[in-house]
Amino acid sequence: MNTSARIMVVDDEKIVRESVSIWLQKSGYDAVAVEGGQQAIDLLGKEHWDLLLVDLKMPRVDGLKVLRKTLEMGKDVPVIIFTAYATVETAVEAMRVGAYDYLVKPIDPDLLAMKVEKIVERQNLARENILLRQKIDSLCEFDEIIGNSKPMQDLLELVASVADSDATVLITGESGTGKELIARAIHRNSQRRYKAFVAVSVGSLPATLVESELFGYEKGAFTGADHVHMGKFELADGGTLFLDEIAEMDAKVQVDLLRVLESKSFYRLGGNREINTDARVIAATNRDLKQEIADGSFREDLYYRLNVVEIHSPALRDRGDDIIVLAEHFLKKFAAKSGRDKEKFSKKALDLLMRYDWPGNVRELENAIERAVVVGKGKQVEAQDLYLGDVSGASPEKGLFSLKEAEKRHLLQVLEETGWNVTHAAQILKIDRATLYSKLKSYGISRPGKKN
Repeated sequence: MNTSARIMVVDDEKIVRESVSIWLQKSGYDAVAVEGGQQAIDLLGKEHWDLLLVDLKMPRVDGLKVLRKTLEMGKDVPVIIFTAYATVETAVEAMRVGAYDYLVKPIDPDLLAMKVEKIVERQNLARENILLRQKIDSLCEFDEIIGNSKPMQDLLELVASVADSDATVLITGESGTGKELIARAIHRNSQRRYKAFVAVSVGSLPATLVESELFGYEKGAFTGADHVHMGKFELADGGTLFLDEIAEMDAKVQVDLLRVLESKSFYRLGGNREINTDARVIAATNRDLKQEIADGSFREDLYYRLNVVEIHSPALRDRGDDIIVLAEHFLKKFAAKSGRDKEKFSKKALDLLMRYDWPGNVRELENAIERAVVVGKGKQVEAQDLYLGDVSGASPEKGLFSLKEAEKRHLLQVLEETGWNVTHAAQILKIDRATLYSKLKSYGISRPGKKN
């Protein structure tokens, strides 16, 4: 209950206005008794009120005049009319003019309490909604996308121009370049920002689950479906659905996705009711979809339906001094998070940051800085704290590699020897495709020689 809600009780009968005021005060409201319509209008122009309870029949200035004056003054204050004349005409007239509700005398305290509580709760929700929208609006910039290089400024300009449209967007780029961050920036700067942003990593899901995750299922649709499950398209209705690693989607789901993009409707698995959706789709990939089309693994019609606007997320090595800008951002972030007294990078550390090729892009840089903050001893980050080794990625100590680096190199070797056939490589490695894709993503590995 909002105990600060101010309620004006207006009635020419003293016993009524005082009784109602006392009831409301006992419930925790700030209730004020006023004896006439003109006094109510005078107070309405001077002070803030959350609710007016006004008698319909009063001498000189009656309840309808108070109601009309409230509307003329532009006051967004709900008005409940009291009347002892329980005719359809008086009730209809009051509601037609703009009354929120009416009550018949003698007033039922319980009914009054229920109506007032409902109004105050609605007002509280409206205020919370305004505050939430203001908070969301304050985030509708590109603060999370850091970089002053020309490739990034071009990218931000494109994001700003496409945000307010409903066009599907395809974000391309190597793993670790921040494709989801770009998708979120588009959403936050669009008219859909007050609705949900729903992200799905297609590559991390087994192929058999992608369809049910996207479209949901009815109870009994398959063994284990013991309840109705809403899919991501339903959850993102009115908002944005981000489909990451879109190239990993199998042929059946590609057909279903194409249908949704064209018809804006779908069926849950096991269902026969068509469900409409107004979700904007943003897709992302680190693969060359044109090559995937040539190989027969991705539908050409789906590609063109997704690629209404293409935004390429540049590799970190192509962003020049953004490397240092990002490194300093991460240093400040992790130093504050861990309570470590780290203030800057040494000259050798800065030189190493700029010479390193960053195959894992921003994600690799972030991980490297976090580790440097944790393991470093002094107030500045030294080159050895970064543990990047030389520009080839080898450890400077006797040419040895960490277990993580060894695994990364082994994955690359198997992929190269299988011609980047992920299914075959996963079989050799004795892991499933989803696990392999997860490892590739964590190491920032993408198929070489392609601008994805």
